[in-house]
Amino acid sequence: MTEVATGAVREGVALDELLADIRELVECESPSDDLAAVARSADVVSAVGTARLGTPPERIVLDGRTHLRWRLGGAPTRVLLLAHHDTVWPLGTLERRPLVVADGVLRGPGCFDMKAGLVMALHAAAGLDGVTVLVTGDEEIGSPSSRGLIEEEARGLDAALVLEASADGGAFKTERKGVSLYDVRVSGLAAHAGLEPERGVNATLELAHVSLALAGLGDDGLGTTVTPTAARSGTTTNTVPAHASVAVDVRVCTRAEQDRVDAAVRALTPTLPGARLDVRGGPNRPPLEARSSAALFARARSLAEAMGRPAPPSASVGGASDGNFTAGVGTPTLDGMGAVGGGAHAEHEHVLVDRLVGRTELLRALVRDVLADRTNPSPADGRGRR
Repeated sequence: MTEVATGAVREGVALDELLADIRELVECESPSDDLAAVARSADVVSAVGTARLGTPPERIVLDGRTHLRWRLGGAPTRVLLLAHHDTVWPLGTLERRPLVVADGVLRGPGCFDMKAGLVMALHAAAGLDGVTVLVTGDEEIGSPSSRGLIEEEARGLDAALVLEASADGGAFKTERKGVSLYDVRVSGLAAHAGLEPERGVNATLELAHVSLALAGLGDDGLGTTVTPTAARSGTTTNTVPAHASVAVDVRVCTRAEQDRVDAAVRALTPTLPGARLDVRGGPNRPPLEARSSAALFARARSLAEAMGRPAPPSASVGGASDGNFTAGVGTPTLDGMGAVGGGAHAEHEHVLVDRLVGRTELLRALVRDVLADRTNPSPADGRGRR
């Protein structure tokens, strides 16, 4: 493992510095849909990161959204630390929910998801060589501009470590379901509902048939859920509806299931004579499967035990993150390495202060362990992205 003169190089992590940096980030609100707010947040993250890492980041603006990238040291990148600085909280949330640290708990909008994890990444990476820290600004809305950047940065590396908040009890997220999103549209034929309903083709009725067929594509045994959600149909109460639509949320544990459901959705046929279906959308994020995280998780547990700390448990979760993208390009990925606490996207969002230092030190130990492992040399193309 090589350490270079970027940022403060030390074995320990100072809690007061972690808390100060988390405060800086949380007190700069950054709702994903406000491009100016995200840009201001990027300025704050850049300043904090520059102080910790000893070098300024590259500022990458894609479709108006601001992302930051640090490539540390002179060696080719082998480990990616992945975080985001946007949140779900609108401007003004801080006025009624200011950042507070009391009784060992830190509270504030975006602290758990995931500004504390972002700060942990900056502290853990200080002084290391062969690490890229990528901080994106649109994860909470599905990473529309940063997906390609994430996939390109992760491809061919030895590890992607995602600083999303932990699962319950501090568990690392070793599996995440893949997500597919569809908009299924029905076309029928309008007619007067009182005078001649038989002349119409009722899009609402066809939508009911379609929704039942969609729900039937789920598989409890495989963890596959296919859920019709927001539905719309009709124009007036006395007209046979000519148009209807339903949004569909699909969650799967494996790529094979994602492919099966996608083919089945596209193969749907209408039940009512004269009705037509139009399927839009498709797979949004591939699954993070257990095989992608197994080796890194085992490594993290071994390191924790060697450090005299309890080995973190694992969790399989239904929600998706940018870790789905890194796993999707074949990079070993361990997610949920950020803060311990709870209440993501909720009023009771919080971080347990006494877990911050230990988690950060374990993250640093894992990065160093991967960098020191020469049994997995950097890819032949060098990934020398400097």
